[in-house]
Amino acid sequence: MNTDITSKDQLLQLLNESRAITSAFFDLSEADLERDYGQGKWNIRQILHHLADAECVFHSRFKRIIAEPKQVIWSFDQEDWESAFNYKTEPLTGKKDLYLICRDQNYLLVDKYYDSHGAKEFVHSINGLFTLRYELARVGTHNAKHIGHMQMALGQN
Repeated sequence: MNTDITSKDQLLQLLNESRAITSAFFDLSEADLERDYGQGKWNIRQILHHLADAECVFHSRFKRIIAEPKQVIWSFDQEDWESAFNYKTEPLTGKKDLYLICRDQNYLLVDKYYDSHGAKEFVHSINGLFTLRYELARVGTHNAKHIGHMQMALGQN
């Protein structure tokens, strides 16, 4: 899976590929969902919770950056979310649907706004000034990174 994003077409392809691969992970057995990719690392269940929630966060960010000028986008601490929502043991009920709906909506936003609004700037609360195009690419590369983690947990790498 190519994560070197230099065009809208490459990003759309990555979003489609990572959607299909990630979707299949939601259907793993309970035993496989408990597998992790290293001591102290998240298990597959935790990663899937994170990906579903992150996909929603990205969707909200994209819409705010597109619609409202000069946004400050607040970071979120994935460890705080993991702890607050008990990702380690919480059932994935509804999370596959949530991930797929948000991914499909993010795909549509990339397709429609990548070129026309990609240069719009926003400030990330920790990392500073970025463009929408940068943030749009992150939704794909972030997901791809975690696919690698889940594949490692299953011994597929």
